[in-house]
Amino acid sequence: MPTAAHVPGELTGTVFRGSDAVRAGLLTRRRLQGAAWRRLLHDVYVHRDVTVTHELRVRAPCLLLPGAVVTGRSAAVLWGLDLAGPDDEVEVTRPPRSHMVRLDGVLARRAVVPATDVRRRWGLPVTSPEATALRLASLLDGDSAVAAVDQLVVRGVVDLQRVRDRAAVARGPGSARGRAAAASADGLAESPQETRLRLLLARGGLPAPVPQFRVFADGCFVARVDFAWPELRVAVEYDGLWHAEPGQFARDRQRLNRLREAGWTVVFVTAADLRDPVALVGRVARALGTAR
Repeated sequence: MPTAAHVPGELTGTVFRGSDAVRAGLLTRRRLQGAAWRRLLHDVYVHRDVTVTHELRVRAPCLLLPGAVVTGRSAAVLWGLDLAGPDDEVEVTRPPRSHMVRLDGVLARRAVVPATDVRRRWGLPVTSPEATALRLASLLDGDSAVAAVDQLVVRGVVDLQRVRDRAAVARGPGSARGRAAAASADGLAESPQETRLRLLLARGGLPAPVPQFRVFADGCFVARVDFAWPELRVAVEYDGLWHAEPGQFARDRQRLNRLREAGWTVVFVTAADLRDPVALVGRVARALGTAR
């Protein structure tokens, strides 16, 4: 009968350097190579029962690279955004004069990160919310950059005006793109898809709607809609995956009936609709035209 693997309690829920564990007498080299441990990077391990997330993988290069600060999408994950999964590249930034390193699955940039832009999050050095937002705004493409800034703002992680102020004085690669993304964000969208929908409607030449509008009828609250043209009583709602949750369909129908009884026209939008912007803009335009 095989002998159970030796698993020190100190190592079961944490990322650790194998050489440190061997030096402390917690494991031998042979045991470290056993099935009980998962290798994240050279000399960095975690117990096999620990779920590997992006946040967990971020810890590996921070153990290996002195002075590393978590930046980019990886910083956004530490601030609560779902911008990177367990298999996505981890981004860290090191001082400019650090020696070059190559680690599988790690983008180790060399750049100046001012001490005033460094915070501690989950025990790790990470760029401040403002610096993270500006990095994402200059790094990501188009609507994705705007959506990332929106999510940081709506979650209360960062103030939109502070991001815009920093973007206004930023210089260097990606700074113009960062200013454009910060200017286009409104910090109100409850999901990235709502941001994409708002930007799509604007590019379609439609009049600007009121986001997150609260509908009342006879002094009573009816519903809050994603986008509204109150004078026309037209609303646009993004229909995300959460609408498929148990019981949600019935609640959605009740809500829709209340809006219709209040005299509102509601246009529902799905992810598939976003892939056909011409048809979507036409559908919303017809709803606005009919309401007139």
